Amino acid sequence: MIPCRLEEIAAAVKGRLEYRPGTAPIPVTGMVRDSREVKEGSLFLCIPGSRVDGHDYANAAFLKGAACCLIQRSIPDAQGPTILVEDVLKAAQDLAAWYRSRLTIPVVGVVGSVGKTTAKEMIAAVLSAKYRVWKTPANLNNELGVPLSLTGIDGDTEAAVIEMGISSFGEMDRLGAMVRPDICVFTVVGHAHLEFLGNLEGVRRAKSEVFRHMEPTGLAVFNGDDPMLAGFDPGIPRVLCGVGENCRIRGEDIRAEGAEAIRFTLLMDDERIPVTLHAYGMPSVTAALLAAAVGHRLGLSPEEIRAGLESYRPPEGRSYVEKLGEMTLINDCYNANPDSTAAALRSLSALPGEKIAILGDMKELGPQETRLHREIGRLTAELGIPKAVFCGPLAKAMAEGRLEADHDAATLWFPDTDTLLRELTLSRGQCAVLVKASHSMGFDRIVKKLREAKDAQ
Repeated sequence: MIPCRLEEIAAAVKGRLEYRPGTAPIPVTGMVRDSREVKEGSLFLCIPGSRVDGHDYANAAFLKGAACCLIQRSIPDAQGPTILVEDVLKAAQDLAAWYRSRLTIPVVGVVGSVGKTTAKEMIAAVLSAKYRVWKTPANLNNELGVPLSLTGIDGDTEAAVIEMGISSFGEMDRLGAMVRPDICVFTVVGHAHLEFLGNLEGVRRAKSEVFRHMEPTGLAVFNGDDPMLAGFDPGIPRVLCGVGENCRIRGEDIRAEGAEAIRFTLLMDDERIPVTLHAYGMPSVTAALLAAAVGHRLGLSPEEIRAGLESYRPPEGRSYVEKLGEMTLINDCYNANPDSTAAALRSLSALPGEKIAILGDMKELGPQETRLHREIGRLTAELGIPKAVFCGPLAKAMAEGRLEADHDAATLWFPDTDTLLRELTLSRGQCAVLVKASHSMGFDRIVKKLREAKDAQ
């Protein structure tokens, strides 16, 4: 964070600044929500929760060097400066919007139902070939995470990539008001959060709220292979990326080298750029094309774009490939919805040799959840995946769908992750294993067990 005076912050959040007479307040150089993360110069957000109230940790934060605490109830024995507001979360968002208004660097926003984090990481990798880049840490992409992400931008940053995730109408409007991206990347309109957004049209409408907060000179970068985006007008200039002839930034000659790499030719203006992407699956190529479009807009040369793409490595849990003896583990267990799961299965089916899919419940799909789970189960059979393991009450429909498509297909179902961990045994022979489910299923425990089995050999 570029250092800010307490008076500036108080004005930005319309709060009341209080500190002891005779003391000399220090500038704020960062914002944190967890007292364990406090450093000298931090603004500590005293957020009240159902189990923990941040106000109870204010003095602990001051002992660690906090410059100020943002509070919504008085702390009589506060050992340092405080700013009193009606709502700490809303004040943090107001502060982020004010802070964003001070920035003169390009800010790239990333939205979509699937692949936001992969796109964010790929864009950051590309831009890092030319600029000092700040990107959303981990998955801080919601109404609290975005303010923390934005205020993490410091004076050395030359470009920023901010991920924005939502689950209901109005959220993207609030995130967009803070981020106000110069470029907005839209990865895909998919079957996510249908419990709240209803259908694909609702998903597109909710995520498109961001375009209200972009200048007419801004740029929308769309996945042109998504029919929900290919014909959509965001009200600002756009560029389509994909494999279709309608795409200005295009990928050709795509060929996988096992699960470890993909080679393709990047077509951009009159350039044909050979790229070796150290990633897995067609969605990674789509992310690379979106990242290339951002790099092109921000003045990177074809060689810089290629170098940036080839420097990318997938983060843990996001199509992360590792060798466990003869087993190739595709760790995609961070989250799942029908679109990302279908894409992961298609990529798995294209690999040579024995293949196993371990799939769990996909959450927040609303009234369509049974049908969508059943369709994923049918897809495992239609793609010829030899063995499928399903886990969770919703995933029972996956097992049923698979057996409807092929009643002889090797199929296992477990009611919960604990049961699967107790009872499932996998051959240690040569095979590729995909592990994917919604985050709440705890499938990272399956990944851990597979790694431990390898270490015990």
